[in-house]
Amino acid sequence: MSEEKSTSEGTKKSLNFIEVIIEKDLAEGLNDGRLQTRFPPEPNGYLHIGHAKAICMDFGIARKYGGICNLRFDDTNPIKEDTEYVESIKEDIKWLGFNWGAVYYASDYFKQLWDYAVELIKAGKAYVDEQSSEQIAAQKGTPTQAGIPSPYRERPIKENLTLFEKMNTGEIPEGKMVLRAKIDMANPNMHFRDPVIYRVIDIPHHRTGTTWKAYPMYDFAHGQSDYFEGVTHSICTLEFVIHRPLYDWFVDELKKIRTEDGDRRPRQYEFNRLNLTYTVMSKRKLLQLVKEGLVFGWDDPRMPTICGIRRRGYTPESIHRFIDKIGYTKFEGTVDYALLEHSIREDLNTRVKRVSAVLDPVKLILTNYPEGKVEMMEAVNNPEDPESGTHEIAFSRELFIEREDFMEDAPKKFFRMTPGQEVRLKNAYIVRCTGCKKDGNGNVTEIYAEYDEQTRSGMPESNRKVKGTLHWVSVEHSLKAEVRLYDRLFSVENPSADERDFRELLNPNSLRILTECRIEKELESAKPLENFQFQRIGYFNLDPDSRPGRPVFNRTVSLKDSWTKIKDKE
Repeated sequence: MSEEKSTSEGTKKSLNFIEVIIEKDLAEGLNDGRLQTRFPPEPNGYLHIGHAKAICMDFGIARKYGGICNLRFDDTNPIKEDTEYVESIKEDIKWLGFNWGAVYYASDYFKQLWDYAVELIKAGKAYVDEQSSEQIAAQKGTPTQAGIPSPYRERPIKENLTLFEKMNTGEIPEGKMVLRAKIDMANPNMHFRDPVIYRVIDIPHHRTGTTWKAYPMYDFAHGQSDYFEGVTHSICTLEFVIHRPLYDWFVDELKKIRTEDGDRRPRQYEFNRLNLTYTVMSKRKLLQLVKEGLVFGWDDPRMPTICGIRRRGYTPESIHRFIDKIGYTKFEGTVDYALLEHSIREDLNTRVKRVSAVLDPVKLILTNYPEGKVEMMEAVNNPEDPESGTHEIAFSRELFIEREDFMEDAPKKFFRMTPGQEVRLKNAYIVRCTGCKKDGNGNVTEIYAEYDEQTRSGMPESNRKVKGTLHWVSVEHSLKAEVRLYDRLFSVENPSADERDFRELLNPNSLRILTECRIEKELESAKPLENFQFQRIGYFNLDPDSRPGRPVFNRTVSLKDSWTKIKDKE
């Protein structure tokens, strides 16, 4: 669902369905004209690109309509949470270009949530259950069959209060008791069948230490935290649609207690989450990849984590561009990974410097070029940007070209270097190949050619038509570099739906490391994560692993989508 809105310039801009809701609410003065959202991640892992979509919604909506978006960490499960994840989440949000109004934690409200739970017990709307989790699940019934009330459902209020207090003093071991809301065991919505709202976890919390032993469940803590903060629009993904009635039930019950708050209440809205081909978004599976050493860490450039795609060379602008393309709807679907790659190509094409790099070098000797002579050739930084200027690249008698750009016995339509054929060396001269030298195994070790001194770029003879243009670097004036060629992490389109162990679906060619690459000296001053286009090859950035004299470059994406062609042939 979308709506087109006229702007002051007379053009029309499409609104997503949540923007339509917000504009209507603001026009009607709902919430006294206030707009407040929140982004509520659990600090139990690193954010991935699916979270980026939610970040752009929560923060972007607030920015667009002059509201506030707060960052709230859902830290209700100390088993999996850590301050490392808290800091990484903050870094990712800032990298995407957003700032929060305030930082909150669900743990900020542990006392308020506890007091609210006590009020529910006093009102006869919550009770302590001593059944195991398996017993509770079994007696909940099915969507078409009513559940069976717990034998502890009618436990006296005083006894419930005493046991609930003991759940938090350490007297009750983990798994022995839970607090359940008393709602409706016959409700067709399974979430209403006396949901668990507190459980015992005897592990120190990363913020509150050992103060608490009883911790609230997400469904209980989330809506109330929204309420305490004054959130007006609680925006989340579609899997929470079925949770919304319970969200509203808890908020309504809380309002009965806090009558002084008037009509203030948050309202939940849901949009489709991001599913991406050749990728898994499960934090559990991503954690397995890291812990089992199947990737190098959370920021491995093959990972869909925000820190991973940042290290690979994706830019905040490209992520925003990608999310704008896929939009927000109420219908689940899967987005082709190629669209993400297209978005980074679009972004980098218009603004990054073109440089020369040879990934699989073989020596080219210009036999008629004077020994010791060096010319500085002018190279345009970016033909898409007239203001980008130029830089110089050294040209000499001995050069490196790509091994794949030479064939001794070439087919008719091979327009690169082969004996007897002319090609242009980019920004330099037209040369004619005269032969090659091989080692004892038949591998080409040197290629020979003659240059035409009248064909230097910019001279009249340089307009002579040749069908091939090759990139190159000077042997003497180039730098050695390591280049890491990254590709899709999984070899199947939908690894999440595949019945095989997801680890069996990993793409064995997701990383190739080339250690003998040669790059032009212009890259000597490159900064970590700085983006470049390696001419005729793809987009690359300088990896933080780089050291003085040992640069490491990551391939962000190839110049064209070669993956689709490869898969089509299989």
